[in-house]
Amino acid sequence: MIEEGKTAPDFTLPDENGNNVSLSSLRGQIVVLYFYPKDNTPGCTKEACSLRDAIDDMASLEATVIGISPDSSESHVKFREKHSLPFHLLSDPKHEVMEMYGAYGEKMLYGKKTTGVIRSTFLIGKDGTVLKVYKKVNTATHGEDVKKALEALR
Repeated sequence: MIEEGKTAPDFTLPDENGNNVSLSSLRGQIVVLYFYPKDNTPGCTKEACSLRDAIDDMASLEATVIGISPDSSESHVKFREKHSLPFHLLSDPKHEVMEMYGAYGEKMLYGKKTTGVIRSTFLIGKDGTVLKVYKKVNTATHGEDVKKALEALR
């Protein structure tokens, strides 16, 4: 897992429209980078909508939200449209970026060990430094939690 104070690893992944997005292209902005397991599942939908609902406040704090899951660009298009998500969703089907960030691996799911996406979020500063790491996420309040953290960083 990437630690606070370290430089966030750069990456390039396709967004919902098939356009490549690089973390380095977002320098100068604060990036809310969140990893989630699957489009249109209850927890992931709750988390995405929570971030959506806080997007205006985050934008006023100069933050950009980016979501990453293993889903296809086509799945991301449907997920964004269905829930009016105003941020990009990137596809990482081989889990390469997820593994770099420690967001893929062994986890407990319903009391059983399994391997998969570990729901986590990284606040990345304008200079590319990791400011905050969320290893545990409350999907219902995540947008508000992130907004408060961004306000505290000001």
